Amino acid sequence: MATQQTADDDSEVAVPQVSQRALTIGLCAIVVAIAFETIAVATAMPVAARDLDGLMYYAWAFSLFLIGMLFATVVCGRLSDRIGPAKPLIAGLVIFLAGLVVAGTAQHMSQLVAGRLVQGLGSGAMNVAIYVCVALAFRPRQRPKMFTYISTAWVLPSFVGPPASAWLTQHLSWHWVFFAVIPLAVFGGALASPSLIRMMRSYQPSDLDAQKPTPLWAAGLLALAVATLQLAGQQLDRVAVGLAIGGLAALLVALPPLMPPGFLRFHRGLSQVIQTRGLLSGAFFGGEAFVPLMLVEQRGIPLLQAGAVLTVGAIGWTAGSWLQARPWLRLRRDVLITLGCWSVAVGLALVGLIAFLPTLPYALVAVSWIFAGLGMGLAVSSSSLAAMSLSATAEQGRNASSLNVYDALGSGIFVGVAGTVFAALQPSGNLALTFGLVELSMAIVALLGVLTSLRIGVVRNEFARP
Repeated sequence: MATQQTADDDSEVAVPQVSQRALTIGLCAIVVAIAFETIAVATAMPVAARDLDGLMYYAWAFSLFLIGMLFATVVCGRLSDRIGPAKPLIAGLVIFLAGLVVAGTAQHMSQLVAGRLVQGLGSGAMNVAIYVCVALAFRPRQRPKMFTYISTAWVLPSFVGPPASAWLTQHLSWHWVFFAVIPLAVFGGALASPSLIRMMRSYQPSDLDAQKPTPLWAAGLLALAVATLQLAGQQLDRVAVGLAIGGLAALLVALPPLMPPGFLRFHRGLSQVIQTRGLLSGAFFGGEAFVPLMLVEQRGIPLLQAGAVLTVGAIGWTAGSWLQARPWLRLRRDVLITLGCWSVAVGLALVGLIAFLPTLPYALVAVSWIFAGLGMGLAVSSSSLAAMSLSATAEQGRNASSLNVYDALGSGIFVGVAGTVFAALQPSGNLALTFGLVELSMAIVALLGVLTSLRIGVVRNEFARP
């Protein structure tokens, strides 16, 4: 399944001569490894923190992963445009493996937290490099199917990650939750390496002098801003207010250089693709964080069944990603993004309505969450493809990092907003009002995503006739 180094009718750039089959399987195996580690660690971390007597540092095991990921995302985007995605991907894989070893061998909580930081650095580097690999190694009509595979690779661990992590923790040790990921990551790297080496040799930067480089100080300031905001969220005194103000100020300074021109002025095109992606992810994950809690607290549903509702949403996500890659679905990419935002908004609004009406069967939550998952599958893949289509070859890495950074920030910010709404209403004891308004507030965020998506402009579907 090798491709020739010639331009097609559907592509203006040459495609390197690589084994696309091996590269596809290798990249997807790496994605599964990253996703499994992210999901499985959440299950094992309570046991690890108690074992290492480090419960007071529990939140930092997740915060530092995010901080490392954001910093590496920016740096790797810059490097991928200058030297190609292959070297950053291999370097990210090595760093990720090192982080797994550091965390897996931890005898103190400080070592475990440090390992999580290193894992975040490796994960952020690989996420951007994989995106750029798809942009360079596959023709436009092949990319939708590639994002279907990648989305499935992200979703698959949500089915097996928690039970596998629980089994490893109970029968072996929480250390094995980290060690178990190593063979899969090594397998993916070994399978992709021949193609990556060919890409190294054939990569030639284009228009590099015209490209405005991403300042590294902005990446560092962004990481510092996120760390400050995370610290503020763990304080319950006046110091937290000062930390929050300082963190937000640093975020406002760091963000513009990391985003496309006109981002804060809501210019049409790529800026609105990224704005929409942040709002969409924030709405979905902000609502998702409280769905199991709603079912457990309001309906008395066992945790296993409550978690199964999220699994149904994952199935919807996979279906949406599959649907956007069908050649017969020739709707424009901007239209698919808008439809995805509408679907997420409908799903969240229905869950909020069900929360207000506790006599309705809880199975309707699962049906509603299918709409939310379907919308994410449509819009996330389509926004990635739209950003890729709107980016010059020399800016694929930079714009991929912008998309991923704002995706992560949107998720973090709006999960925090949902938590604030919950904390404000929960003392009233009115669970219907509390959970209903949490979900409806996130539905409003999704509707804001609909509005920003309408300003993207026309982005042609890869399968549409020129």
